[in-house]
Amino acid sequence: MPENKIPQVTAKRLPLYYRYLEKLHAIGKQRVSSADLSDALHIDPATIRRDFSYLGELGKKGYGYNVTYLLQFLRDFLKQDEVTNVVLVGVGNLGTALLRYNFYRSHNTKIVAGFDQDPNKVGKDVDGIPVYSMDRLSEVTQLHNVEVAILTVPLNAAQSTADFLVKNGIRGILNFTPARLTAPPYVRIHNIDLTIELQTLIYFLKNFPEGNPGDSEEESLTTEK
Repeated sequence: MPENKIPQVTAKRLPLYYRYLEKLHAIGKQRVSSADLSDALHIDPATIRRDFSYLGELGKKGYGYNVTYLLQFLRDFLKQDEVTNVVLVGVGNLGTALLRYNFYRSHNTKIVAGFDQDPNKVGKDVDGIPVYSMDRLSEVTQLHNVEVAILTVPLNAAQSTADFLVKNGIRGILNFTPARLTAPPYVRIHNIDLTIELQTLIYFLKNFPEGNPGDSEEESLTTEK
């Protein structure tokens, strides 16, 4: 099945599978079953088999999946050998924390620059990542071939900043603000609202104290525009 026909919920789970397979490969595990993956990742085995079926014949009934083969397949499919450069806009408390984190568990995603309007922050760096003024956005994104930005600005600046990002060639925005942004159809926005996620977690703790309610297929921190 072509990559663009894979359901979005499946696409979101593939990096989880990849990360766990890396651990299995590191300890010399040669094969893994959907039941093994289910126990480790808390995803229904039928969901795992269905996810892999979208990618082709990756396993054998009664044998499971070859760890090395499946890991290499997902590495190629997810383009894990390609590094994607990202910028962050809004170097406040959350932005600074994300710059320090800088996707340390990922080998293929890297924040290369931060941007802010505050002159006290511009010209400095956070754990080696330089902070620039907004008027240098186009220059820096072109230099590093950046198409994705993380947005951590105040609410009242979110839409105008997103407009500025799009105007300067950004095609993907990871939005940490509470604002629901508007953008042209060719721009993809993923929204992460930490307040909503925390409220949802508290609700489930109160109403489902014995564990997660059912399959986690539809649960995600990320929502799309």
